Amino acid sequence: MGDGIVEKVLGIGGFFWRSHDPKGLGKWYEEHLGIPREAESYDALPWVQDAGTTIFVPFRQDTTYFAVDKQWMINFRVRNLAAMVAQLAAKGVGVEVDPEHYPNGWFATLKDPEGNTIQLWEEEPYTPPSAS
Repeated sequence: MGDGIVEKVLGIGGFFWRSHDPKGLGKWYEEHLGIPREAESYDALPWVQDAGTTIFVPFRQDTTYFAVDKQWMINFRVRNLAAMVAQLAAKGVGVEVDPEHYPNGWFATLKDPEGNTIQLWEEEPYTPPSAS
């Protein structure tokens, strides 16, 4: 192992959490956000993400950025935030759109049926500064 190569993870391979109604919540995520439920056999395809940015940041224990009684918040990248918000609204899901445009894109927030915060993010493509 003296070759200087350091291994690192390649991405998120799964996201697991406790739920009062795992089947019902899985169905909600599938119907509203298009994330297929856990495959019941190896012949069924799991959710395959599009390649892109993933932000991995622990927050302070006393953050108010998401519900104080929850230990996590998930952020999903979306292609078209306005279309996704309209689609959710048509299904009766309340979504709060942040009107501010940030250097890295646009955001909206909603909650799943168990009160977990979900943030939607339409990523602003990164443009490196031009060389002078």
